[in-house]
Amino acid sequence: MRVLYCHPTRETGNRDCVAFVDVELNEHIRLYGLRLVKQPDGNHMLYAPQAGQRRSATFSAGLAKRLTALAVEALQVTR
Repeated sequence: MRVLYCHPTRETGNRDCVAFVDVELNEHIRLYGLRLVKQPDGNHMLYAPQAGQRRSATFSAGLAKRLTALAVEALQVTR
């Protein structure tokens, strides 16, 4: 599992998307345009893109935590 691309945004407030991230889950699956959102408590959460009003994917709590940690690390490298 790895981050392929991290593009920071200029948003800096609470509940703002601070970066768009592309990840490779394994050699067969890649996800593009995930949103890294800063939460009011200062933590971050990674969200799948939406198709209309619905998310195009969801993640288990464990996978979401791992993906978020990778995305935050990639964001820190780009700054």
